[in-house]
This record gives sequence, C-alpha cells and structure tokens, in this order.
Amino acid sequence: MRLDVMSRLQGLRAFETLWDRRTTINTGEQSIEVLSLPDLVTAKKTQRDKDWSMIARLVEAHWTQTRPPASDAAIDFWLRDLRTPAFLTQVAREAPASCRRIAAERPLLMAALSGDEAAVTRLLREEEDREREADRHYWAPLKRRLEALRREYHERR
Repeated sequence: MRLDVMSRLQGLRAFETLWDRRTTINTGEQSIEVLSLPDLVTAKKTQRDKDWSMIARLVEAHWTQTRPPASDAAIDFWLRDLRTPAFLTQVAREAPASCRRIAAERPLLMAALSGDEAAVTRLLREEEDREREADRHYWAPLKRRLEALRREYHERR
C-alpha cells in the first residue's frame, strides 16, 4: 500500500479546512480519514497524465452514482470538474442557472450549455494544459530547493 503524506498541496486550503471536509472510509476493521472527493480532484490537477484520467474517472463515477436527484453541491462539483464533454453538456443543460453562475470561473461551461461538444473538448484540453503549467510552475522552486539540499548533503559527505 502506498500512502502520500504532504504538508501542503497546490490549490488546496489549510489542513484544518481540509480536515473539516474529509471523508471517512470504513474498512470494517478501521476507519480511515481521507480528502473529500472535491479536494482529491483538486489535488490531482498535476502534470501527470495518470492524474487527469483519474480525475475523469472519479468525477464520472460520482456523477453516475449520485444522480438523480442531486444536491446543489454535487451539481456545482460536476460543473467545476467533469472532464467528459457529453456528461458536462448534460449537467449544464439540466442546471442552467448553476452553469451560468459557475461559468465565471470556468468559461467553457457556456460552450457546454450551448451543446457544442467539439468546443467543450477543445476547451477542456486548454484548461488541462493551463493546470499542468500551473503545477510545473508551483513545483519548480521546490524542486530547485530539494536539489540544493541534495547537493549540500553530498558535499558534506
């Protein structure tokens, strides 16, 4: 089993906020506290290809398991994070007021609302490219610092 422990995640709030929003998974023998699904999706917006396919699967699974009827919070989550043009277009059409409201932060929703899946596909790719670049930018100084620490360590040895 692999466990990722990080003190800070790009795009996410402080630990206390994340803890308040956590999800509890019961294995039968024990309870495990993990990031909420929306926070996990945000944490997965990285440079790695496998993270983007995982985001799509996680949000699609939530969409197929939750509907109908869905809470406003679930609809907002889907509108912010669905990666499948057909599903995103369907949610936009089913919740046009929420779609218009969230379009201020995710403009591609207007293409989804109009039913233009080709535009949604293109805009999703552009959105992903921007997120990947933001992740590269976030990690660059941290990587430089780790490399400097590694060099310092080897020089002292």
